[in-house]
Amino acid sequence: MIFNTIMVQLDVDSPATPRTTYALELARRFEATLIGFAAADAYVFVPGDDGGMAAAEIMRQRLTEIEDRLKILKEEFLAVVGDEASWREEIGDPTRLLAMHARAADLIVAGAPAKAAANDHHRMVDLGTLVLSAGRPVLIAADQLAPPDPKKVLVAWKDTREARRAVIDALPFLTSAQDVLVATIEEQNQRNARESVSDVLRFLMRHGVKSRSEVLDVGKADACEAVCEIARAMSAELVVAGGYGHSRIREWAFGGMTRSLLKQGAINRMLSN
Repeated sequence: MIFNTIMVQLDVDSPATPRTTYALELARRFEATLIGFAAADAYVFVPGDDGGMAAAEIMRQRLTEIEDRLKILKEEFLAVVGDEASWREEIGDPTRLLAMHARAADLIVAGAPAKAAANDHHRMVDLGTLVLSAGRPVLIAADQLAPPDPKKVLVAWKDTREARRAVIDALPFLTSAQDVLVATIEEQNQRNARESVSDVLRFLMRHGVKSRSEVLDVGKADACEAVCEIARAMSAELVVAGGYGHSRIREWAFGGMTRSLLKQGAINRMLSN
């Protein structure tokens, strides 16, 4: 697994430079092609048959405003990357469109939206839904956008398809890390947990990754908080995990670990599904 192409998602209501710089450093490190992407939806809800003309005018104004913002983002993005990248933009649901365009990349770089607009999914990407629908690993940048060259990595291991996928997807990071900890929660059978982790360590060793393991018996404590505490204790710069969820009618429900990691803005998180 290598990152030949990285796509960075930009919010229509936020400056492009910080996240673009973060993604550009990452692309240069892996000698990857960088693609910038931004989208927003000019959605207008009109109850019943009333207000059709007014809604049409509001829609026109919103489309114009979004197009202007996308133009500014593109100019800002290209000013940072120069000739080292390409640009894509769309009008429509930003989460759905980013998941669709993910077909062009090995890795998606995203970040938490501004708090003021975090719940406006017509203008901001829903990170949980993106993880579960993109078919690509999603690197959620830390809020401070620290340089993405992690030397200490925590792999939050659970013997599931999603976690196995995450370990493979994260190999470009793991092979260059100095300290990789594979941590798992003892849920029912400690022997099975240790055998599972041992297999992961052997797998990583064969890929040139030096790693160690820890099996956690958290008792009645919160397992998600225990994993996050380990990340803080080892000063991990990246947490790798599977993104768990199942579909409901027109929404996603997330496993506790996924939900918890999505809130950990102090650290880079790479989630795969």
